[in-house]
Amino acid sequence: MNNVMIRRPAAEDVKDLNHFFKIVITDTFLKEGIGGLLKDMEEEIKAKGNYLNRDLKSGGKDRYFLIALNEDKIVGSIEYGPASELIIKSTDQALKSLYEVGTVFVHPDYQKKGIGNQLLDAIILALKNIGADEFCLDSGYKNSQKVWKKKFGEPDYLLNDYWGEEAHHMIWRVKTDSIHTFRH
Repeated sequence: MNNVMIRRPAAEDVKDLNHFFKIVITDTFLKEGIGGLLKDMEEEIKAKGNYLNRDLKSGGKDRYFLIALNEDKIVGSIEYGPASELIIKSTDQALKSLYEVGTVFVHPDYQKKGIGNQLLDAIILALKNIGADEFCLDSGYKNSQKVWKKKFGEPDYLLNDYWGEEAHHMIWRVKTDSIHTFRH
């Protein structure tokens, strides 16, 4: 999708971004078959809003977001920040010093059009620009895990049945120089 612009969010984007998070997270929970977990869904939405606030308050030092827009509509987001407690604990602190790439969301109406790949390319470039030669990412969502396995291979850490029977959590460690582009 060539008419997508990727940029840093501004204070005036907060309301639209929080609405975007609600749409995408609700859609993800429904597609994952966990739409009934309303408390978890609300916590996830709130956490993404908090990450965004940390970015804006720190000027991108605490968290660093990029958003994708089609005309004036937010259609995607991605961010990096410190590795999560889940990643640190689950890897026996092996990935503690790495940045974690997260909040890779694409609006349901714009999925499978290359926007996620464009966002990933842009965030990897941002990481390279600050001297990061590797990063980590994780996922407990089965559909996302398929995408990450296709891009990065098998996870470096597999937490079997972490979220329940056959609901695994996966963590990848990725070198930025091993990635060129994901565009189709």
